[in-house]
Amino acid sequence: MSSSTRINAKTQRGVEDLPEGIILKGIGGFYYVDTGRCIYECKARGVFRKDDMIPLPGDRVNISIVDETKGIGNIDEILARKSFLIRPNVANVDQAAIVLAVRAPSPDFMLVDKLLIAAGMVGIKCIICINKIDLGIEDEFKEMADIYRKAGYPVILLSSKLNAGYDSLKKYLDMNITVFAGQSGVGKSTILNSLLESSVMETGEVSQKLERGRHTTRHAELVTLKSGGYLVDTPGFSSFELSELSHSELQNFYPEFEGYIGKCRFTGCSHISEPGCRVKEALEKGLIDTGRYGRYAQLYDILKQQGQNIYKYKKKNK
Repeated sequence: MSSSTRINAKTQRGVEDLPEGIILKGIGGFYYVDTGRCIYECKARGVFRKDDMIPLPGDRVNISIVDETKGIGNIDEILARKSFLIRPNVANVDQAAIVLAVRAPSPDFMLVDKLLIAAGMVGIKCIICINKIDLGIEDEFKEMADIYRKAGYPVILLSSKLNAGYDSLKKYLDMNITVFAGQSGVGKSTILNSLLESSVMETGEVSQKLERGRHTTRHAELVTLKSGGYLVDTPGFSSFELSELSHSELQNFYPEFEGYIGKCRFTGCSHISEPGCRVKEALEKGLIDTGRYGRYAQLYDILKQQGQNIYKYKKKNK
């Protein structure tokens, strides 16, 4: 869909007559739209249901005012989306802040890599937040940071107890819609609370026995920052499969491979076992992290097997 395309519910009115805003949240069929001067409680017109369109947090919309005094309106038009996440359902996200903890819970690097790939597939830039640095020693979290800095991602070291890293993080959040993602218990809601200096999301303690956080966020919601940006907490965005990605495309979502792709001895090099591979040469020189590369190889094999299974299934059922 082009940037000029609009999803219209009222074609008889000019768009200049309709106030524009952004949906902060939707609850029970009501959508709360921030126009910059007021937050309106809106209903979506029936034509959206007919067209199988559901307004989402992050959607830019045009509304008509029903009652200015009470702040009531209708959503008449959903403007074109530049990005779209399925789980949670959020539109127009600019960037993802991928959160992992030094400890409690132990970092799941495969999950982080999958989240980076998933964000890259829908054109969302990423920053890495290494949280709870107060629980680790300096060499420990610096080594974690080097993994992702070497891959080309901005890395921010955070601790709410030490009040560390938040000024740096705020600079990345200015004027952006940012979605927070990561395994349960890494402190996503605590980070939101610290950024907003108020308890906007209920936080849960980590179970010491299971090292897993009790899921406490109940819905996707945009939270307004003073800088003009928005934050989104991400219920359910911590477990998924990269089912729409082929093994041959995987290399495109590793920024550290970018300077070497197409320069290997063999065309279509998988960077797994072929001689004359520039990616593996960079790996041997320490320019690519060995852990990241190892997880790439694992994901490549999984996606290749997945593709073969799909091919066999389709051939069998012709």
